[in-house]
Amino acid sequence: MTAARRWLALAGVLLFIALIAWQGLPAILSTLSAAGAGLILVALFHLLPMALDAVAVWVFFDRGTRGGSLRDSLMMRWVGESVNSLLPAGQLGGPVVMVRQLTQRGLPMPQAAAAITVSTTFQMLGQMLFALMGLALIGARVRTPLLISVAVMAAILSSFYLTQRRGLFRSAIAPAIRFLNPARLPALIGQADAFDRAVQETYARRGRGTLSFALNLLGWLVGTGEVYLILKMIQAPVSWQGALLLESLGQAIRGAAFAIPGALGVQEGGYLLLAPIAGLPSEAALALSLAKRARELLLGAPGLLYLHFFERRVSPVESSAPRRTIL
Repeated sequence: MTAARRWLALAGVLLFIALIAWQGLPAILSTLSAAGAGLILVALFHLLPMALDAVAVWVFFDRGTRGGSLRDSLMMRWVGESVNSLLPAGQLGGPVVMVRQLTQRGLPMPQAAAAITVSTTFQMLGQMLFALMGLALIGARVRTPLLISVAVMAAILSSFYLTQRRGLFRSAIAPAIRFLNPARLPALIGQADAFDRAVQETYARRGRGTLSFALNLLGWLVGTGEVYLILKMIQAPVSWQGALLLESLGQAIRGAAFAIPGALGVQEGGYLLLAPIAGLPSEAALALSLAKRARELLLGAPGLLYLHFFERRVSPVESSAPRRTIL
């Protein structure tokens, strides 16, 4: 964990504590307690958008490919989301772990990296369109922070896509080339080029790319049901339109804060900002955020436990295999 990430994590924790203290922890917990064991139902509901995201990766694999089965993709997505939600690596760590998961299950690394890279791009595009739906709902009452969040998402997405077109993996190793053993450079550059070719070949499969994008967008839309369900449970119901507004713009704000582990504090601030627009009391907005974090814990903790034992089982096999250079 770098010093910058530690400072960002600390800032997130302080912001989270300040917002909870400002609104009053007893009032928030009293509102959240109405959900009770219903939070388990919320966690189970979240399996649906998670499965859609997994299928959005799986569509890029040919049927019968070792390591590319639907089950492999589902387990990969569960573990990746667990890392994104609960570990300090945040949104940057999940894709790396997902590539490793697919590779350990037998999928060639260039194919695994390409599928995750392209699917992540489509997921970001789907999220941006989803955020624009939320902005359309509030019309003239658009607030500057919401526009900034969407603009940040658009800038990140554009930069990510253009880097892929120029050669994402070659660009990633470029700063380190002068520090590496010259004898290893040809193999390392060749492998980076193989990864970049795999990305271009994945984009060339336009039918599968369109399906992946549609599944990712559907996953974002289905997530609206989670917000609606939570608010219904804590007896602060809003319309489907209000739930879509909260989910779309709340996720946009969280996505813009990708560098802060778990978007801690930022997610809570985002829901407080959106609460008046959706007609939601502030304590209900923070209870919604805490319910989402409880869901992350209910699904993420077992996911990290599974990852731990999976790595322990696979590591002896890797150590006995012939060594090879990997990125």
